[in-house]
Amino acid sequence: MKIGVLALQGDVREHIQSLSDCGVDARAVKTKSEIEDISALVIPGGESTTIAKLARSFDLFDLIQSRIKSGMPTYGSCAGMILLSDNVKDAIEGQETFGGIDMVVRRNAFGRQVDSFETDLKFKGITDPAIRAVFIRAPWVESVGSSVEVLAEVIDESGTKHPVAVRSGNLLATSFHPELTGDNRVHKFFVENICRQLASSKG
Repeated sequence: MKIGVLALQGDVREHIQSLSDCGVDARAVKTKSEIEDISALVIPGGESTTIAKLARSFDLFDLIQSRIKSGMPTYGSCAGMILLSDNVKDAIEGQETFGGIDMVVRRNAFGRQVDSFETDLKFKGITDPAIRAVFIRAPWVESVGSSVEVLAEVIDESGTKHPVAVRSGNLLATSFHPELTGDNRVHKFFVENICRQLASSKG
């Protein structure tokens, strides 16, 4: 199994390490031929508008979007969550996403860089202990369609719950950065429950 980490901008190296720790062939990808050669993709944190613009500049945007639509397992963290969403609130003018997950995501929902924080989360499908989640200028999910399963939530100061991890078929997205904690269980969830299950179903 070849899993690519989109290497246009963001914390690419950390995702490659987490995936490698799960026993898969993980590599940085940033050309058409490299993206055509992988069986799954990770879109890292960074700046969602920058990643989208660079994907356009390098003529990768339509290819990535097409592969996601055709069922390629894809995991997006933070900016990657925004790029997998069908609808973005507080988007800048002309902002594009690859789409694929029927959800509305709010950019920078938790505030600016100085408002970054860590917390423990219960993550559906991952056993104890709780996941230590790092939020950096993170989005949250405002709403999801019927095809989307919420895997983890946080509660804001008003007591409102906000999804911060979701799954829709072969697509997984988190608001937070599991690649920064040394705990690879979210990556293992992606590899075992999405990538390998899909490979098994295809024989």
